[in-house]
Amino acid sequence: MNFPFPDGWTPPAGISPEALVKIQQDFLEGWQRISKDAADGHLTPLKDRRFAGTAWASSPPHLMMAHLYLLSADAMSRMVTASEAAPEVKNRLEFSISQWLDALSPANFLATNPEAQAALVESGGETLVSGMSNLLSDLQKGRITQTDETKFKLGENVATTPGSVVFQNPYFQLLQYAPTTPTVFQKPILLVPPCINKFYILDLQPENSFVRFLVEQGFTVFLISWRNPIAEENDGMEKATWDDYLEQGVLKAIEVTQAISRQKQINALGFCVGGTMLATALAVAAARGQEPVSSVTMLTAMIDFRDTGMLGVFVDEQHAQLRERQIGQGGFMSARELGSTFSFLRPNELVWNYVVSNYLKGETPVAFDLLFWNSDGTNLPGPFFTWYFRNTYLENKLRQPNALKCCGVPIDMRKVKIPAFIYASREDHIVPWQSAFATLSLFSGENTFVLGASGHIAGVINPPAKNKRSYWVGPTESKTQDPEKWDQQATEKPGSWWPTWVEWLATQSGKRVRAPKQAGRAPFDVLEAAPGSYVKVRAV
Repeated sequence: MNFPFPDGWTPPAGISPEALVKIQQDFLEGWQRISKDAADGHLTPLKDRRFAGTAWASSPPHLMMAHLYLLSADAMSRMVTASEAAPEVKNRLEFSISQWLDALSPANFLATNPEAQAALVESGGETLVSGMSNLLSDLQKGRITQTDETKFKLGENVATTPGSVVFQNPYFQLLQYAPTTPTVFQKPILLVPPCINKFYILDLQPENSFVRFLVEQGFTVFLISWRNPIAEENDGMEKATWDDYLEQGVLKAIEVTQAISRQKQINALGFCVGGTMLATALAVAAARGQEPVSSVTMLTAMIDFRDTGMLGVFVDEQHAQLRERQIGQGGFMSARELGSTFSFLRPNELVWNYVVSNYLKGETPVAFDLLFWNSDGTNLPGPFFTWYFRNTYLENKLRQPNALKCCGVPIDMRKVKIPAFIYASREDHIVPWQSAFATLSLFSGENTFVLGASGHIAGVINPPAKNKRSYWVGPTESKTQDPEKWDQQATEKPGSWWPTWVEWLATQSGKRVRAPKQAGRAPFDVLEAAPGSYVKVRAV
């Protein structure tokens, strides 16, 4: 069937008439098919989990509505795909259209959700009362509750690995974890987590704690617990810069770890933006003629920001200038806004799913440690954030030799000549694995690359005992290797990547020595027990 355009009418700009006709034909044929199946009582149940419940399958009007919604959403998405707009414009269009389509799902409204209606009737109206109570509570919090937060307490059932705070300044507390083996590797490892979230993603519960696993393998672990700056403290942190976080954060933590362990060189690991900060700090040290770290591990971290994945829709000069006017000279990028941004990268899983369960069905979210951590964000100083946004996401200068000065010296990633272990997650929507792979061509040392299954967090936090997922290893000898070619040659292995990394780390850590009897060393005495007090400050 053809759709001739009326006289004087032209298709929307940027879409060819042929493409539009094809979309229209498919839409009409789909509508007719759905209508016929509904009339005959043969509508197929949907696999989309928003509409997969028995209430949808047993209610023909609701099931038909869900089918038509998905048909319409597909047509809208195809129109964006068919547009001839510039790539950056098309990406924004795709993101915007998907946000609206996800928001308008019939599952999100009581009047069109048969599961919520059935729960309302069966409960005698109780789900409506509890749903309204959940909504009012979340309005007071300023965010959607994703887990039963009453079930978790820091130091009691999350962040429980024994250790001590051995140093603190206005930027961070340094934790040293207690050994569990009679001997330990000579060189300790310093973990640099992202300052956008709390450190305990690396120390959730004992069975999935990255820190505990490392300690059990005989490594002495130090970890940065970034402070969560809040305006009420009025101590100048609202003016803290990227350089401050390098000098008084990462480099200071390296210095204290060296002093306590009495090692001229240590191992270091950076996770997400913590990896970007660590790499920059090592480039600063190299520019100063120093090499305080003998090996570096990068977990889902970027230095080359050419492809920033879904976050790229927020990156342009106008946004950078807006943030610089708002908070570039002082203030905070709030944890609430950052959290909302990341949630709406996966709205069906992290937003609308909870709108339906919490508000329409009046349910209490299940207790899940990962989502408890996810809700516990931190504020970022405005000058720090705006420097990071412009020089990485917008202008991608970290990868350019001597294009930036940090801490007063020009930085060149090629001067980082130590062995590097670079990990990425295949389904990462925050750090595309190809972007993490690009670090191979920036560091000059002997590099190892491993690709894990799953996403930004689940791919990293994959303890061996659970025997879940898989990972890929392949050739990394070529600095200019194409990631897709690497992927074609890689070998998939079952289970966790942690043992492969630990085997590599052991070769970088020296001989085994007697485990220290106590944490710290003068003048770095124990200040308090882990997880420390900084991590317990929640963003307002």
